[in-house]
Amino acid sequence: MHSELDRLFRALADRTRRDIVARALAGEEVSVSTLAARYRMSFAAVQKHVAVLERAKLVSKFIVGRERIVRGEPKSVARARAALVQLEALWLERFNQLDEVLLTTPPAKGK
Repeated sequence: MHSELDRLFRALADRTRRDIVARALAGEEVSVSTLAARYRMSFAAVQKHVAVLERAKLVSKFIVGRERIVRGEPKSVARARAALVQLEALWLERFNQLDEVLLTTPPAKGK
């Protein structure tokens, strides 16, 4: 599970990959060549970004004729969101515990 989340967050760490995922999740099934035309990088570089996203299961790729089409995978984005919500809850609980300690600890003398 952790390696899956690690792959997912590593994939989302890059701005170009986040943009590709956003486009693919917006219902826009798009070819890799069309994606490549949108970025100031080579076709091969965009292919590599898509491959990273595929390994993280953030997008899937399928063939239509001669084109490789990219489609977003909302379930993987939901897994990332759930992991972040869980971390947020953990940290909020810790801050609440710290608040309780600070409110119940008498001030030091001379302060």
